[in-house]
Amino acid sequence: MEALSDSIAAIATAWGEAGVAIVRLSGPDAVPLARTTLRFGPNGFPPPREMRLASLLDDAESPIDQVLVVHFAAPRSYTGEDVVEIHTHGGTLVAQLCLEALIRRGARLAEPGEFTRRAFLNGRIDLSQSEGVLGIIRSRSAEALRAAARTLSGELSEFVREVREELLELQGSLEAGLDFPEGEAPFLDEASLRDAAATLKLTLQDLLDRCSLGLLLREGIRVVLSGRPNVGKSSLLNALLKQSRAIVTALPGTTRDVIEEAITYRGVPIRLVDTAGLRTPVDEIEASGIERTRRELKQADICLWLLDCSVPLDGEDLEYLRSLSVREHIVLLNKADKGHAVTEDDIREIVPESSVISLSAKTGEGLELLKEEILAIATGNGSLDAGLNVTARQLGEIRQALNAMAEAEAALLDGMGQDVVAGLLGGARNALERLLGIACDDALLDSVFSRFCVGK
Repeated sequence: MEALSDSIAAIATAWGEAGVAIVRLSGPDAVPLARTTLRFGPNGFPPPREMRLASLLDDAESPIDQVLVVHFAAPRSYTGEDVVEIHTHGGTLVAQLCLEALIRRGARLAEPGEFTRRAFLNGRIDLSQSEGVLGIIRSRSAEALRAAARTLSGELSEFVREVREELLELQGSLEAGLDFPEGEAPFLDEASLRDAAATLKLTLQDLLDRCSLGLLLREGIRVVLSGRPNVGKSSLLNALLKQSRAIVTALPGTTRDVIEEAITYRGVPIRLVDTAGLRTPVDEIEASGIERTRRELKQADICLWLLDCSVPLDGEDLEYLRSLSVREHIVLLNKADKGHAVTEDDIREIVPESSVISLSAKTGEGLELLKEEILAIATGNGSLDAGLNVTARQLGEIRQALNAMAEAEAALLDGMGQDVVAGLLGGARNALERLLGIACDDALLDSVFSRFCVGK
C-alpha cells in the first residue's frame, strides 16, 4: 500500500456558478497549509468542528474572498487524517484560485477518489463501504439511494464478515483434522459438514439475490423493444416516455439506429432501447441497423417482442416467437385498439411459458401492466427494500464465493477428500476478503477508486 505522507487538495463541489464552492484539504500538513493561505480574525484558526470566517489571500497577501473554514481533526474525520474544508463563494474562479494557492504552498492535487481511498487505507471504512459512497453519488432514484445508504452504513459489510467468519471456522476445523495425527483432531462428521456447506451456500445465494437487486436499482433494467417493422416500437417508446422521442410514420423501416432513453418506475430505472425492425434489409444502412438490433438483444435484461395483433401472424413472426426461450421476454400484442386477429391465447399455444400482454401505444391501454411486468421479471418479485447497492465487481466476488461453495457441496456428495473441500472453502473466503478489501493490492484499489470524481 502507498504511503500517506503528503497532503492533497481538490475542489469537492461541481464546477460552475453556485452559492458555495468547497475546497477540501487532507493530510498531515492540512492545518499549516490552511493557516498560510488564509487570514483569520482575532479568534484565530478554528478548533475542530467549529466554522469560522477568514479571508482568502492572493500572492500579494491581499484578500480576494471572505470564506468559512472548518477543521476535522485526525482521526475523527472522513479520511482519518486532518481535514480542512474551505467554503468559498461559488464560481469558477475563486475556488480555483484557492486550490492553486494551496498547491503552491505544498499540497498535491488529489487523484479521483483519493479522499475516499485514504478513508479506506486509514480504516475509517472498508472497501465495500467505499463503493457504497460511489453508489450514493450515482443513484438515479430514491430506491437506489436507499439501497446505497444501506451499503454505506455497513449492512453489506456486516453480512459478508459473518459469512467469512463461518467459512474461516469451518475451513480451520477441516485443516486441523488434516494436519494433526489421527485421534488428536478428528475429521468433522460428514453429515455435519454437508449441512454446514449447504447452509453457507443458501446464505450466499440470499446475499447474491439482494445484491443483484441492488445492482438493478443502480444500473437500471435494460429493456430492448424489438419486432418487425411498423409494429409500433417507436410509438411504444414515445408512449412510455410521454413525449415524442422517436420518429413515427406509417412507412416501415423508419428507425435505422438505436435510440436509448430512461424512465423511472416505482424507484427503478428502466432503460428503454428502441431498435430497427427485423426483416430482410433493403439497403446497406438498414442492414447495419438490423445488426445493431441483434447486438442489443444479446445485451438486454428483458426483450419486448412487439406484434401487430390486428393482422395474422406470418412465418417470420412464428420463427422469432419460437426462439424467445433463450432470453427473458414479454410478447406484446400492440394495436389492440384496432381489434385482435391474434389473441393472447394464440401466443401461449406457440410459447406457453411466455408473458403476453395486449396493449395499445396509441391509447395507453396496458402500459401500466407492462411496467409492472418488467419490474416483476427483473426483481423476481423480490422486495426492493432488501436491495444492497453494489458494483459489478462486488457482485462478481459474491458470485465467485457462491460458485466455490457449490463446488464444495458437490465434492462432499461425490465423496472427495476433505482437503479438496477445505481448498474450495478457502476460495470462497478469499472472494469475500477481496470484496471487503482485506485482501487487495494497489491494482484493485486503482480500479475501484478511478471511477470516483476528483474531490471525493
